[in-house]
Amino acid sequence: MNENPAALLDAASGSFPGLIAAWGAYRGDADALYDGTTTLTWRETADRVERIAARLQADGLERGQAVAILGTTSVNYALIYLAAIRAGGCAAPLTTSASPDQLAGMAADSGAIHLFIDRAKLTELGDFTLPTANQIVLDEELETFMAPAGTQAAPFDPAETDPLNIIYSSGTTGVPKGIIHSHGMRWRQMTFRAALNYGQDSRTLTSTPLYSNTTMAVFLPTMYSGGCASLMGKFDTQKWLERAQNERITHTMLVPVQYRRLMQFEQFDDYDLSSMKMKYCTSAPFPADLKAEVLARMPGGLIEIYGMTEGGVACIFPVHEFPDKLHTVGFPAPGHFLKVIDEQGNELPPGEAGELVGKSPTMMSGYKNQPEKTREGYWTDPADGSTWQRMGDVGRVDAEGFVELVGRTKDVIISGGFNIFPIDLEHELAKDSRVVEAAVVGVPSDQWGETPVGFVVLKPGVEETALEDIRTVANSKLGKTQRVSALHAIDEMPRSHIGKLLKTELRDVAVAK
Repeated sequence: MNENPAALLDAASGSFPGLIAAWGAYRGDADALYDGTTTLTWRETADRVERIAARLQADGLERGQAVAILGTTSVNYALIYLAAIRAGGCAAPLTTSASPDQLAGMAADSGAIHLFIDRAKLTELGDFTLPTANQIVLDEELETFMAPAGTQAAPFDPAETDPLNIIYSSGTTGVPKGIIHSHGMRWRQMTFRAALNYGQDSRTLTSTPLYSNTTMAVFLPTMYSGGCASLMGKFDTQKWLERAQNERITHTMLVPVQYRRLMQFEQFDDYDLSSMKMKYCTSAPFPADLKAEVLARMPGGLIEIYGMTEGGVACIFPVHEFPDKLHTVGFPAPGHFLKVIDEQGNELPPGEAGELVGKSPTMMSGYKNQPEKTREGYWTDPADGSTWQRMGDVGRVDAEGFVELVGRTKDVIISGGFNIFPIDLEHELAKDSRVVEAAVVGVPSDQWGETPVGFVVLKPGVEETALEDIRTVANSKLGKTQRVSALHAIDEMPRSHIGKLLKTELRDVAVAK
């Protein structure tokens, strides 16, 4: 009888491809992957991963070389991701929302000789071609691409420094940066999560794309622990609820805007979600009022994860355990360290806001082909020369060690020589009963250098004539240097594919008005 692979998760290092093979042998007929139409058992998953990996090796895939994937999340997509790693290469999922030129840039940057692309994306690109030698239509040609049944790929024993995946950042201009995660980094990151919160009975519903690190935060631990990953190609509120109920989902990852849509869905309470053990949230600010509503209405625990795809510090916030700390993102995970520094690099005491920097055993190997950008993302502690990741956020730590985010470093508004943190203004605007959501950006000002301009989504039935009163009420509760100079209504906040608010777009609109 095969030994339970769960024991391998306790090791300081190990092989993810080895785990897939071990779970295939141990859990044979249990579900491993499902995408709404296709189900694969663990035995089938392990077999297909071997056959795809064998073909990649036969095509000349070199150790550490990328395999590019482009399309909607599916079982086949997941197989390529796993097989690229098994073959000794690394998975390079490309962002579907990127422009053709950006996609070409990512494909070239990755160094991939294989591109697995689904028919829908291929049709969308039309005559535009991406620079890869081998192009395989993911949902039509995978069966014929694989090596014959029973074929085993050549052995691959990953070193800690071997790349496991390249995640391309969600930049809005230029070619996104390729963030390299090593086997060692992913093992330390994901086996910890797998052993802590997952098991063989876990069935995880994902509804963000597989090219996003948001999804990896639950997909990889589910696979590491021998559970089943249930994949959604595109989030739909009612379909998510139907699948969560009918499949008896135990774990899920949702971004804040998805939680908001679930809470606003009129029939939400009609669905049975009692099988849910743990819910996760990451990638964007998770408002305290929304956390409270999710806690009250959705079964199971709720964990917020704060961090960067690049690594640095990760804060883990078991929301259900600290209902009086909903305005925070929790505290650093074990083995993770956080500092709050001023503009001169001096560490600030509890309660004072400054730039967040972090370090941990789960930091990226760097940006692919961009050593200068890699160095720019680091901060060196003058006390001991240690390397810390700049988190890109302004925040403060309270006396109990809980971390509160104040804003993005690039979003801090400097008006009349004073630093204004947009989150403080947004909180006041959002308190108004006529407002669904608020965002504040800085725009150029001849008088002040920059000035805060606000955007709000109004509740149904509220007219734009109320904007001036909303602004006046909020300003009456803010300091003189913080006041919103103008307020505009917007039907919906612009967001990225994983729900991040795109303040660059709001800034462009504000400047144009």
